[in-house]
Amino acid sequence: MQNIYTNEVAKNMEVIGMLQQFVGETVDKDLLDPDDCWQPTDFLPDMTQEDALDEVKKLRERTACIPDSVICSLIGNMITEEALPSYQTYFNLMVNEDRDLTSTNGWVRWSRAWTAEENRHGDLLNKYLFLSGRCDMTAVEQTIHRLIYNGFDAGANGDPYQAIVYTSFQERATKISHVNTGKLADKAGDNTLSRICKQIAGDEARHEKAYKSFVSRVFEIDPNGANG
Repeated sequence: MQNIYTNEVAKNMEVIGMLQQFVGETVDKDLLDPDDCWQPTDFLPDMTQEDALDEVKKLRERTACIPDSVICSLIGNMITEEALPSYQTYFNLMVNEDRDLTSTNGWVRWSRAWTAEENRHGDLLNKYLFLSGRCDMTAVEQTIHRLIYNGFDAGANGDPYQAIVYTSFQERATKISHVNTGKLADKAGDNTLSRICKQIAGDEARHEKAYKSFVSRVFEIDPNGANG
């Protein structure tokens, strides 16, 4: 039974290898150049300016009206995003046959570019929550520490097909969560946090679209294996 499964994973890796060019083209088409991307500082008080503390005070006044339940949702979203090191490691173990993080392989390029875009999400939400004073940041930081310390296993058993399908659904789930949290923040009167959540959700939507296109290509090449 083990040999049969090992052979199946090896066959699936061959199919994944066939998608290298397509995935590389997706990096160029659907992901953004770092110089063109939004950055966390676009949404935060500019601490180099004389009015920085006034801007922090305004941020705290806005967030003071947000219900605890919405803050909890925001914390959950942020912690999920901050586990990115585990996600990138997991993804590279699944699809990076080169074992070279600087490779021009389409999958490795995707892993780097996708991670770079995702990294901004946790950075922004973490800083916003810190400045808001609405939660115990030490407890949050300890939770993130434990989450990464304990590792991550999506249960794909080494199968790259399962890894890509899982990530596709994960992108959709985070998109929906950020959208809904943004709506609640807007209702509570914090339109800046609402814009932040919508901006992050927009990234997740692009990433979901890309992963769905990868899954679609797998189905085209290996419909029987993909359905298995």
